[in-house]
Amino acid sequence: MRRIVITGPQPVDMLDLVGPLEVFKFAPEYEVAVACPEGTTELQLNHGFKISDAVPFTRLTAQIDTLVVAGGPGANDELYDDEYLHRIIGLASRSRRVAAICTGTFVLAAAGLLNGKRAVTHWAYCDKLSRQYPSVVVEPDRIFLRDGSIYTSAGITAGMDLALALVEEDHGHQVALEIARILVMFLVRPGGQSQYSHMLSRQAATSHPLRELQVWMIENLRENLSVERLAKRMGMSSRNFTRVCLRETRMNPGQFVGRMRVEAAQQMIDSSAMGLKEIADACGFQTPLAMRRTFLRVLGITAGEYASRFKRSQSQTEMHR
Repeated sequence: MRRIVITGPQPVDMLDLVGPLEVFKFAPEYEVAVACPEGTTELQLNHGFKISDAVPFTRLTAQIDTLVVAGGPGANDELYDDEYLHRIIGLASRSRRVAAICTGTFVLAAAGLLNGKRAVTHWAYCDKLSRQYPSVVVEPDRIFLRDGSIYTSAGITAGMDLALALVEEDHGHQVALEIARILVMFLVRPGGQSQYSHMLSRQAATSHPLRELQVWMIENLRENLSVERLAKRMGMSSRNFTRVCLRETRMNPGQFVGRMRVEAAQQMIDSSAMGLKEIADACGFQTPLAMRRTFLRVLGITAGEYASRFKRSQSQTEMHR
């Protein structure tokens, strides 16, 4: 039996813990335990709930296959005492692999387990993770990723994607796919796909002129948004505008325009019954093929694939009017 231990700093986000637990429970040859600090057999969850049959850290003496550290309010506060981090380091040293769900990544970073490693967390916390732990190589758009024996994942439901990936690693694709079907998860998402949330707000410019330009761009996506035209609107040279854009958005102008067009197209796909050709035209893509390529570059999937997963039917659209 492979022993899976799931824990996290209290209070733990309920879905961060229960989501992966459900995935592992459907897989063969796993023994799953929920762990808690000494002096209690309860693990506090958010929303006032608790798990009352948890295993204290001191009773976890056997070898661990997979240690999972869940996120939540307790991880977000980052008030980890030295004893807690010492316990996590000890458990990790006896684990074949270690995984973090959402802001559980901060616990691994605080414990020094991510020094020099690539990692991801919920998109809203990626910048904070980069600032607080500069030795961690943060890859903000990933759903989950692996660096050696350490696995990290984005927010909440991405923890289930990561758990499925771990099952697939142990038992093969067919077993993971069957569990996804049981849990009515629409697919087993590869970790290299981008987090699907419309994330431009996280990357929004801090300077007022660039924010104004961003608003103008959203309203004029069908226009020719060349570097030269955008620079002229900002009253800058193309070279200086490129430098400012990179500093403020971490993207060059071409990437920035592509991202905005993709996000506008995502919103249309999510909320309308428009066809992809209409959406491509409305968002300033020269052709549906150009939109396909840009989606692939930005999100890791094509516009058609995104639409097949998220697009509302005509009846759903009418129902929400």
